[in-house]
Amino acid sequence: MSNVATRFAPSPTGALHIGGVRTALFCWLFSKNKKGTFHLRIEDTDKERSKDEHKNQIIKSLKWIGIEHDGELYIQSTKIDDHISVANELLKNGHAYKCYCSAEEIEDQKKRAKQKKLPYTYSRKCRELSESDAPKDIKPVVRFKSKIEGSSILRDLVQGDVEIDNITIEDFIILRNDGTPTYNLSATVDDHQMSMTHIIRGDDHKINTFKQMQIYLSMKWDLPNFAHIPLIHTLEGKKLSKRDNASTLDDYSKIGIMPDALRNYLLRLGWSYKDKEIFTLEESIEHFNLEGIGKSPSKLDMSRILSLNEHYIKNIDESDLFKQFIEYCKLFKSEIKTDKKDKIKKSLTFLKNKAKTLEDIFNNGQYIIVNEVSFNQEDIKLIDDKAKKIISGFLNSVSIIEKLSKENLEPIINHLIKSNETNFKGVGQPLRVVLTGSKFGPGIYDIIGSLGKEEVLKRLKNKIV
Repeated sequence: MSNVATRFAPSPTGALHIGGVRTALFCWLFSKNKKGTFHLRIEDTDKERSKDEHKNQIIKSLKWIGIEHDGELYIQSTKIDDHISVANELLKNGHAYKCYCSAEEIEDQKKRAKQKKLPYTYSRKCRELSESDAPKDIKPVVRFKSKIEGSSILRDLVQGDVEIDNITIEDFIILRNDGTPTYNLSATVDDHQMSMTHIIRGDDHKINTFKQMQIYLSMKWDLPNFAHIPLIHTLEGKKLSKRDNASTLDDYSKIGIMPDALRNYLLRLGWSYKDKEIFTLEESIEHFNLEGIGKSPSKLDMSRILSLNEHYIKNIDESDLFKQFIEYCKLFKSEIKTDKKDKIKKSLTFLKNKAKTLEDIFNNGQYIIVNEVSFNQEDIKLIDDKAKKIISGFLNSVSIIEKLSKENLEPIINHLIKSNETNFKGVGQPLRVVLTGSKFGPGIYDIIGSLGKEEVLKRLKNKIV
């Protein structure tokens, strides 16, 4: 077999859907596993809905999750003349014909099919119409002359052999009456010209594959291999659509899901290798195969994504986590000042505790990031006269020590507990409220250590005054 070549071919008519990302990932991994190439084709022939912003978002999203295409970006709209040329060749060779049926006639056929509760297929009325009998005042569409006899078998690398009766494949349009090519023609010509060896896509494309196989055979082109992946469903078992929450990559990056975690989740969504759950990028490439793809739809589970993300937050190198966190803040929150960055970096070990997302780390570290603490009004009620006395006593004691280490702070805290006849919470809670604005948050020693002596004294003085 020649070198493996796969492609991902999205339409730039909206944000990249999570199902599309998984398809792209499977195509990319399959190619990389086989030492082949992966290509990105932008199918932008829908001029009204195709937008550059969507194209750029698609490229950016794929890059974010670690998928980069080989070679030049392939833009479908630049190849329309080639698609039309193939349509004309099919006409010349008797594998296509001009159809003069009006929009009203087609609509009437559709209505009658609906009344009979049958799927609509074109009646083939113009299939044998001679040029001399054709109406002169109607611009025709060009239809592919599908086989009527026998059956076709799709040797699917995921689904196994799929056979259908040829009569069920309609004479589909390949050129509209304005001369523009349709999806099935354009995709087939592009795949042939790009020398694609494997077409891996969602199983909602199966009927298109049967149509495209007929074009291949009519043009005497070598058939590529086809693999159809089951779709992604919601937890309720419905097909996941672009209208669902968390259906695009942006939905995940905004809440601080990390690319490695999401890629690992999508890899395991409908694919398995032994009982392995966590894959590095290198392991994903090494082990990926089409045999591991299941035949049933997978359900998108947000709790599983969060759990995986938490695993990555806990286990990746802290300097890498810090870089990703700073980039996340820059994109979705606000850029953190240099002096605050240093404090965050030193405090990541405890800020990442119980964090499922980068947004959780941001929220945990808010008290470091802000210049002025904003107080939870319920929690401020905890600062009664006794609490103020504790804060004042703590302020006086820490003012005269040089370094705010746990070893230096513990005797001060213990003395305050004893002299105020309270417990650790009775001292720690008012201090936490004053220093962070909330009674919830990291441990008091971690808070004090992360803020540093100067900031601790400033916040304590402000609250006592």
